[in-house]
Amino acid sequence: MNQSNSPYIFVIGNEKGGAGKTTCSMHLIASLLNEGFKVGSIDVDCRQHSLTRYLQNRENYNKQNPEQAVLMPSHRLLQEAKADNIKEKEALEQADFESALAETQRDADIIIIDTPGSHSYFSQLAHSYANTVITPINDSFIDIDVIAKINPDNMEIIAPSIYSQMVWQQKLQRAQRDGGSIDWVIMRNRLSTLDAVNKRNVAAILEKFSKRIACKQAPGFSERVIFRELFLQGLTLLDLNKTNYDRSFNLSHVAARHELRQFLKCLNIDKIKQKAVM
Repeated sequence: MNQSNSPYIFVIGNEKGGAGKTTCSMHLIASLLNEGFKVGSIDVDCRQHSLTRYLQNRENYNKQNPEQAVLMPSHRLLQEAKADNIKEKEALEQADFESALAETQRDADIIIIDTPGSHSYFSQLAHSYANTVITPINDSFIDIDVIAKINPDNMEIIAPSIYSQMVWQQKLQRAQRDGGSIDWVIMRNRLSTLDAVNKRNVAAILEKFSKRIACKQAPGFSERVIFRELFLQGLTLLDLNKTNYDRSFNLSHVAARHELRQFLKCLNIDKIKQKAVM
């Protein structure tokens, strides 16, 4: 799909839990499948493997509802290596990651990699292979602290924080490996519908940060019960029209679908699709 004819890789990453990475990953997967892409997914969250559990729930749904089955990606879950020292462990994990990536590339147009809410070598590797890194963050200065240190007196950015430094390091790794580049998209997630002072302050900080670090902002998903409910069935917002969903639609569902469309538009999925057919 890109110049080397290899799949486009999205990495969903943030070294803080609870930001909505798995919800983002699953809805991106479903959206791309509905667009006709062959999608591969890799879960490098060796401890929680939330994306894997989401897809297992989705597979169970298909078994129980064969006449209303939903589309599935090809999926792989990586396991933490056991070794006597860090160097050996990292070598084993690099081999496992590169093997899983090579297998997934054989039958995918686009690959989605879900990462843990903490630092790991698998996560570091995944970021270095990304075409686009998507970082969901809650509208909170606790989440902002993972990407930037803020002066509380004047709301100015003091310096990039630990996760931003890691992303920058992996950009260098990618450039050294194959001359490729990594786009970085920060997704404001679980937004409040209220025009609060905190919401405006977070928006101002992210605007400054995106100019300083050369990253892009994307609209995310508001805090909605529907996202939590769908996990147990393995479904997404895009599946509800054709599945055995036992609840009536309401304005919240409509708004959530609009948010998803806006998010996909920001990722330029149409442009990726054009490249896929070239």
